[in-house]
Amino acid sequence: MKNKLPLYPTLLMVCLFVVCGTNYLIAQNISNFIEIKGTVVDETSRNHLVFTDLVIKGTNISTVTNMDGEFLLKVPTNHIDGMVIISHLGYEKKEIEISSLKGKVKITLKQAITTLDAVNLIARPSNAKELVLETLRKKGALYNNDNTLMTAFYRETIKKRRKNASLSEAVVKIHKQPYTNYRKDNIELVKARKNTNYNRLDTLALKLQGGPFSNLYTDLVKYPEFIFTEEDIDDYEFSFGESTNINKKLVYVVNFKQSSFIRDPLYFGKLYIDASTLALTNAVYSLNVENKELSSQMFVRKKPRKVDVHPTKANYRVNYRIQNGKWHYAYSNILLSFKVNWKGKLFNSIYTLNSEMAVTDWEIHESKFAKLKDQMLRPSTIMSDQASGFSDPEFWGEYNIIEPEKSIENAIAKIQKQLKKP
Repeated sequence: MKNKLPLYPTLLMVCLFVVCGTNYLIAQNISNFIEIKGTVVDETSRNHLVFTDLVIKGTNISTVTNMDGEFLLKVPTNHIDGMVIISHLGYEKKEIEISSLKGKVKITLKQAITTLDAVNLIARPSNAKELVLETLRKKGALYNNDNTLMTAFYRETIKKRRKNASLSEAVVKIHKQPYTNYRKDNIELVKARKNTNYNRLDTLALKLQGGPFSNLYTDLVKYPEFIFTEEDIDDYEFSFGESTNINKKLVYVVNFKQSSFIRDPLYFGKLYIDASTLALTNAVYSLNVENKELSSQMFVRKKPRKVDVHPTKANYRVNYRIQNGKWHYAYSNILLSFKVNWKGKLFNSIYTLNSEMAVTDWEIHESKFAKLKDQMLRPSTIMSDQASGFSDPEFWGEYNIIEPEKSIENAIAKIQKQLKKP
């Protein structure tokens, strides 16, 4: 195999383990805010729209809809007379007065019609691969080049088949380095909670190594080396798909996949590139896991001898958002599925790991970042157990979070019942 950097989330497979809890809770002053809850749907089909951006106009405060198209947006009281901007790839942007959003609201978005006129057809690059290379080369001009302190919400779940076995949630501060330098970003932990049902994991437990860093490394503009660089980009085939748009701006769609003569597991998917600036606005891609042995080596760091483990699915998404003419990392999602076979046992187990991180606010940091060693996470971090936060309905305070989908709501309710038991 090529000596390529390991995939963002590296799995550590071990026998049953116990982790001592660490209290990450940091005291904070909770300011006044109002909550807006609702759903974003397609105006015609009424299908729920997943990963829709909601931003308070004139600010960097934002959230994103969950897998059920639902959202929860916490609006500071000094912005309740403002507007919220709702945008989704392939749909027309909508602005709504915050004061009009009462109760549980349903917001509809209209699909945007994308047409390539003669000018656009002439202007579109003829070579999809060269377009991708140009996009990566222009990151210094298109993306935020200041030290940026981002507030983000992170959620990580592990399921055995359809049953939740572990749930982790955290508010973090991302110390985002300028896109023009090669320094790695740092992550500061503000507060977190986690609960794991070890009985549901039987005699095998999975630790997702990396935590929020796994999602941060999906930022292809900052970390292109995890997918392709100018040295190995020839291992891929690129082609144009049907164009789309975001906020009435034309977006090129570039399909990519590994060349047929490449044996190593590489990636395939779609890149969404703004036609006017050539900025990467979104990326949706997967790892080719057809070669079980080689793809397993990319994930499994350690496992019992009597266990065979291989990935059956590895899907990734990253979304960017533009503010004041500069793009920045806004949201990412990772979905991994593994089949675990115990030698001598008739049935296998299916484990699904899902992690997502959404930037909910950010500000330019004029000076260099100061590293707070006690609160900084490492890229090899495994979130420790701290279940007490689930008993407090006001645990997140003023921080915006990703609204939990139904299955996660049920898992939280069960955890709360367990904590109430004497």
